[in-house]
Amino acid sequence: MDSRASTVAELVADRWGDHRPGLRYEDGVLTHHEVAAGAAARAALLSDLLPAGAEPHLGVLLDNTPEFPLWLGAAALAGAAVAGVNPTRRGAELARDILHTECRVLVTERARLPLLRGLDLPGVRLLVTDTADYAGLLARYADARPDPSRAAPSDRFLLYFTSGSTGAPKAALCSQGRLAAAGRSLAGQFSLGPDDVHYVCMPLFHGNAVIADWAPALVTGAAVALRHRFSASRFLPDVRRYGATYFTYVGRAIQYVLATEPHPGDRDNPLRLGFGTEAGAVDAAAFERRFGVRLVEGYGSSEGGAAVQWSPGTPVGAVGRATPGLVVLHPETGRECPPARFDTAGRLLNGDEAIGELVNQGPSPFEGYWRNPAAEAERRRDGWYWTGDLFCRDADGYLHFAGRTDDRLRVDGENLAAAMIENILARYEGAAAVCVYAVPDPVTGDQVMATIAGTFDPLSFAEFLLAQPDLGTKMAPRFVRVTDRMPVTATNKIHRAALRGEGVRCADPVWWRPPGKATYRRLTGADLEHAEGPLAPTRGPSPVRRQGLEPRTR
Repeated sequence: MDSRASTVAELVADRWGDHRPGLRYEDGVLTHHEVAAGAAARAALLSDLLPAGAEPHLGVLLDNTPEFPLWLGAAALAGAAVAGVNPTRRGAELARDILHTECRVLVTERARLPLLRGLDLPGVRLLVTDTADYAGLLARYADARPDPSRAAPSDRFLLYFTSGSTGAPKAALCSQGRLAAAGRSLAGQFSLGPDDVHYVCMPLFHGNAVIADWAPALVTGAAVALRHRFSASRFLPDVRRYGATYFTYVGRAIQYVLATEPHPGDRDNPLRLGFGTEAGAVDAAAFERRFGVRLVEGYGSSEGGAAVQWSPGTPVGAVGRATPGLVVLHPETGRECPPARFDTAGRLLNGDEAIGELVNQGPSPFEGYWRNPAAEAERRRDGWYWTGDLFCRDADGYLHFAGRTDDRLRVDGENLAAAMIENILARYEGAAAVCVYAVPDPVTGDQVMATIAGTFDPLSFAEFLLAQPDLGTKMAPRFVRVTDRMPVTATNKIHRAALRGEGVRCADPVWWRPPGKATYRRLTGADLEHAEGPLAPTRGPSPVRRQGLEPRTR
């Protein structure tokens, strides 16, 4: 492990002369030396293409092909910053992302050109990687060598878009120094080394794949294996093919892998660790039983302003122990929340007073947003970093994730944690994926609604709820939407805002539990016509972008 390098550029240059396998993709292999040489050539090209006086920003609109990490290395050597462009954005939204981040060069491929057709992108130079013109341009710089002297730790390196539920995405900043430090921290935490192989199956335009997977590999000199797009059915074959030992995940990727057909040889694989978020305790346990691989759930705000590290002894359901400076503040009083109290069954007894927003009152590595002072000020209120995430902290100092602030539920005057309800409902045998959110109550506050992807039987579901010792009396969903496939974002996260926006007026069947009843029945048009409150539309139906991910079938 290189503990001296303070910039990504130095880490890239350190691989010059290293002829071990460094980057694998499909049937191709590049050595570490070839990766460093390729980054150097692209850095020289980039330096010639960027106009004098312009922000040194380039956009990358690619799947996980070798060109993506090569351009990451190139940007580092050139002292430039990369804006990963989300390929699920369209039209004016896509143009806005590119122009907002002031990209003067956009690297893409022929398959993505239809997305750009008709867009007004003044001053943006297009590089199409799988063309003869591109190959000819690069050939002029074939003799370039990596020179890290142009880069400083404080140089901008990433402008990565956060997936907000409303408004245009914000471009969070990450410097070369912060990314190098993050890579060192994760490599040390998980004892990663040069003999590991990092399987990168999450999209590189998202911070998770770059910060948690690519950066520690760069620090240790480990090999990287790329999957151009996440595929549940190809996950285990890829792991075996490349000898992968470490991978990262976000959202529902783990559920999709678990949905593949089990095989007696599933535990015959080289993986030793997966690191990510939102797998949930039920699926993490199932993954370890089936594949013999431990998943470590971590927490880190997308912008880098707060992080919680898992450590041995962390209880089931907790993320990790709160470090100095991390506090949970009540949304109404602004005071620190008292410790969460759980009964012997694991039921949270004082959610109304214990659930609050996680705030970092200590030093924060948050580096701001690009050209968005209002959003930056919201994050940095009172000189502290406000995560926008709900937690509670138990008496031993362990933090339990409760959802986003936008996901707060208040039922009959009691604050409930969407994430905790989801963890309970995930035990239901028919559930391949679960999302819990609030719909308005006809009188005041909220009612609990859940969307379940998978199979649903109203009688067995009601019996299941009664059998859950940690399900509070107000946690049981009033409404259950049943779908074949959960809508997700491009980063495999459930499209919660779309589900919440559609409410009970959706194309999928909805079951409901009338007030005072313990059983569920199908919600009918007559119910919608005569009822008010939660049955009335909360907003116009939101467009749900359904990605081509593989659902669990039963």
